[in-house]
Amino acid sequence: MSSSKILKKIKYAMRIIPDRAYIQMYYFAHFKKFCNLKNPKTYNEKLNWLKLHDKNPIYTRIVDKFEAKEYVKNIIGDQYIIPTLGVWDNFDDIDFDKLPQQFVLKCTHDSEGLVIVKDKDKLDKEMAKNKIESALKQNFFYIGREWPYKNVKPRIIAEKYMEDHIDGELRDYKFYCFSGKPLYCQVISDRSTNETIDFFDMNWKHMEFTGLEKPYYPHSKLEIPRPTQFFVNEKILLKNYLLISLF
Repeated sequence: MSSSKILKKIKYAMRIIPDRAYIQMYYFAHFKKFCNLKNPKTYNEKLNWLKLHDKNPIYTRIVDKFEAKEYVKNIIGDQYIIPTLGVWDNFDDIDFDKLPQQFVLKCTHDSEGLVIVKDKDKLDKEMAKNKIESALKQNFFYIGREWPYKNVKPRIIAEKYMEDHIDGELRDYKFYCFSGKPLYCQVISDRSTNETIDFFDMNWKHMEFTGLEKPYYPHSKLEIPRPTQFFVNEKILLKNYLLISLF
């Protein structure tokens, strides 16, 4: 088991600790000081303040991987949404005979309940079941105390398998939006091998920072071209802080 998975299990075991105390403990472990929650100044302080004080009910819907698609479709249409092949409450309800040869299984409530199927004939169903069912049992909220995840219904969805037609990779483009305006685009490459992270501004100027936590991920050694369809529809931006992931 990787160190990151062990750390997440420890965080989940600490779910009895109140949110404010947990946030301060986690913040101190990283920065060797307590988080200024009374008068937050830095990006990290403001994010942690939002965890405690910004509980808009719509957030629960837009972090749910199934419900978020319906939310976005009703605003800008479904032309930018990866097709959903099915949704289930239990792994045993999945009829694999009705799924295509390639697809992706995801839990709707977390970030680790994921099984990428490039060839259905070679799928280890027992492994997939164990991974998905383990994820379904956990409330992702307790890992980082991000309130939007607290009341998401754990389900399973199957999505169309996607990859770049040029190099076979599927890069992850995350737009960081502040006060309803996109400022930075984070590009995550080589997730399954040697993961790299790069940030760009809206003019596609490369930024030096990588974000996330130590050990920091390296920048890609390859040039990352600006996407041909590079925009964020202003209709789906909220007034505070929003992270939008595109592929």
